Amino acid sequence: MSKKKNKHRATQPLHKLIPNLITIMALCAGLTSIRFALQGRWEAAVAAIFIAAILDGLDGRIARLLKATSRFGAELDSLSDFVSFGAAPAILIYQASLFQLKAIGWAIVLIYTICCALRLARFNISSQLGQQPNSYDTRFFIGLPSPAAAILGLIPIIINFEIKEEFILFPWGWGIWLLVIAVLMISRFPTLSSKSFHIKQELIPTYLLVGGMIAALIVTFPWIVIIILSITYLAFLPVGYNIYRQGQKTKNHIIKMEKLENPSSPEDK
Repeated sequence: MSKKKNKHRATQPLHKLIPNLITIMALCAGLTSIRFALQGRWEAAVAAIFIAAILDGLDGRIARLLKATSRFGAELDSLSDFVSFGAAPAILIYQASLFQLKAIGWAIVLIYTICCALRLARFNISSQLGQQPNSYDTRFFIGLPSPAAAILGLIPIIINFEIKEEFILFPWGWGIWLLVIAVLMISRFPTLSSKSFHIKQELIPTYLLVGGMIAALIVTFPWIVIIILSITYLAFLPVGYNIYRQGQKTKNHIIKMEKLENPSSPEDK
């Protein structure tokens, strides 16, 4: 009887574990960042968070490519995100600068971490209910994604790596900046997702070339490239918001025209 049960046990192809393995690698990168931060190895700590962000961007895409998406993978990804983009940046920032503010500095990093947890919880609930993360427009996220928030929150210390000026690590300025990032994470502010961009088939080699050049520059001049990419991302926030507003105006106009063309009957009211 037991042999028959063993035969009917569910099995899964090995390649479908790859996305979860990538997520675990991202989690390990986030935990390693905490270790480096406690040792005062700031550049290594920031680099580990950046690696976690890259891996986080890969696991979901590879899961969809391999048709290996699962509830387990989604939960694991959220836990990894909380460690890598919530706890790790908070500990790094506190150890690097906000410890000078004592209890206030600790309160700031707690607020940031809580906002990250709330954002991830909101995303999970939406997924469980079968809703889109952004019910307004699937091309947009609701609020600032946690990987982007982590990188933007670390911008002051990344700038410091290049210009070697301690005033960049002024704790009050960094604390206020971190609170702004925290609020953006839990806000309803629409931010463009990668789904907003579509590439023409004939331009794929060009985009791959540009991507390869950016990767080479990151390896050669990592902090300068991250600063430039972060500033570019910040500059696109109002652009994305304007695109969102225009899309909503068009959508509302279409709905209004449909109602005029198909007015409801008295029985429907």
